[in-house]
Amino acid sequence: MIAIPHIALVVLVVSPRADLLAKLADFRYFVEQLAVLTTGIAAAVAAFTSVIPGMSRKLLLLPLFSLAVWVGTIGEGYVERWLWYGSNGLSLQPDWFCFPAIVLVGTVPAIAMAVMLRRGVPLAPSATAALGGLAAAGLGNFGLRFFHQQDASLMVLVWQVGTVMLLSVLAGSAGRYLLNWRSTIGNTRGNLVIGQER
Repeated sequence: MIAIPHIALVVLVVSPRADLLAKLADFRYFVEQLAVLTTGIAAAVAAFTSVIPGMSRKLLLLPLFSLAVWVGTIGEGYVERWLWYGSNGLSLQPDWFCFPAIVLVGTVPAIAMAVMLRRGVPLAPSATAALGGLAAAGLGNFGLRFFHQQDASLMVLVWQVGTVMLLSVLAGSAGRYLLNWRSTIGNTRGNLVIGQER
């Protein structure tokens, strides 16, 4: 709920892509957007359940299906383009806009996730942070596709999916610093002090 107004604001400020209405009617674009949004939401749910003692660890796998659909849809477009254009249609140019744009759109969801996850029990801090990073970066990529016109499957696969995966790995490697028992004990002490004041 926090991410939706932020994504809408960024899209409006940056300016929606000129072909947005046509893209919304494109089945592949719709499936890709739905899959990346579902991946972000499923990763957030998995991250939140990972900080609750007693919850099944199987829930950590929740985003895998929608992630596979997202990557599979892009991969199918890549194969189609290769069959249609041959190697001429598969040129890969740098797209340095993707990384900062995904970070920009995903920043508010990432901050919200970090604040909320720090209130739970850090049972698997790296996995929790990686899932939180996947959620924020997935939402960032979801928003990016409303104003960025890069649609070539290979470019999307390398720059957008690559950025989402890189941000997830970076978040996972920072998990033990962001989500640790000291933060949990500090939150518990703060809640006890507030409770005693009442």
